[in-house]
Amino acid sequence: MAKMTTQDYIAREDKYGAHNYHPIPVVLTKGKGVYVWDVEGKRYFDFLSAYSAVNQGHCHPHIIKALKKQAKRLTLTSRAFYSDALGEYEEYITKYFGYDKVLPMNSGAEGDETALKLCRKWAYKVKGIKENEAKIIVCENNFHGRTITIVSMSTDPDSYGGYGPFTPGFIKIPYNDIPALEKALEDPNVAGFLVEPIQGEAGVYVPDEGYLKKAYELCKAKNVLFIADEVQTGLGRTGKKLCCDHEGVRPDILILGKALSGGVMPISAVLADDPIMLTIKPGEHGSTFGGNPLACKVAIAALEVIEKEKLAENAARLGEIFRSELKKIKSDMIEVVRGKGLLNAVVIKPKNGKEAWDVCLALKDNGLLAKPTHQHIIRFAPPLVITEKQLREAIEIIARTFDQFK
Repeated sequence: MAKMTTQDYIAREDKYGAHNYHPIPVVLTKGKGVYVWDVEGKRYFDFLSAYSAVNQGHCHPHIIKALKKQAKRLTLTSRAFYSDALGEYEEYITKYFGYDKVLPMNSGAEGDETALKLCRKWAYKVKGIKENEAKIIVCENNFHGRTITIVSMSTDPDSYGGYGPFTPGFIKIPYNDIPALEKALEDPNVAGFLVEPIQGEAGVYVPDEGYLKKAYELCKAKNVLFIADEVQTGLGRTGKKLCCDHEGVRPDILILGKALSGGVMPISAVLADDPIMLTIKPGEHGSTFGGNPLACKVAIAALEVIEKEKLAENAARLGEIFRSELKKIKSDMIEVVRGKGLLNAVVIKPKNGKEAWDVCLALKDNGLLAKPTHQHIIRFAPPLVITEKQLREAIEIIARTFDQFK
């Protein structure tokens, strides 16, 4: 049988898989640290990190060791029974982030759905809002996942188009707009405010300094839950353990995912204190795989890596270097460089019909993988284990690539 080529692999996916993604045309087969290799043996810098799921680098040995050890013992019990791994994980993560309780789930979208349910249950049981009348404030251009309820909160036609009727109960306001939040909070039926500390899918849109703190204070004044979706921005990515830590904000409900497993398997978590978390009783919410023994051991290992290897500190230091060096690149295609820590983006000005997609294809040819978001923005988010030497080598590739478009 003839050896399969890149095009063979792509054609097979195209034939047998749903066409719900438009990937960069590279077929990956191996990853280690900040690098990935394609089926033809070419090595690339990974500057997407699976949308920040691989903060600890590909196949981190400490995480893989924990995975293998537990996989040989017990992988799944469901929550019909106790396991010796779940309590250990629950104690570890709640103490790590300083909350009373954790509700373990799998995907980031499940984490957001869990937070929405918690908020509504709290609204009726604790705040005293009349049944079925609770409202949750969300921000325009948000991205919290792709379930029917979550796309009901979206302002992106690609996300919500063709999926109605939609879930009611959401108030959409502009992001980074305190007066709009103040006005929305005047509604006595508002129970929560769900926000991304930085809007990742929107193009790494960093709000004004003080926005999160002021928003949190406004929520507190109105007895409204401040819910932070840190699925992408958390776990060291922006230079702090959580992005909310930059402004000293402690969310009432915290949503985590992606790098909570180091990219090894789907793991998400929702953290809150007892008055919120204990509103949900047995049988009212859960997941067959949520809190499985394998996930528990992997998540502990993933968090240990972030702490022991000081990945947040590395992201803070190298992020400053990255943005500084990118701003030095002389290219009329680069409109804006923005970000925090190692979550960064370049806003592209089309030139001679060439857009962000074309730049990403050229980056691939030069040995660096990144992906456009919204056609005119390129997100750059390498694994947080990257060294300064590796980062500078990657910056040279980026600069050389933009030179090709002069």
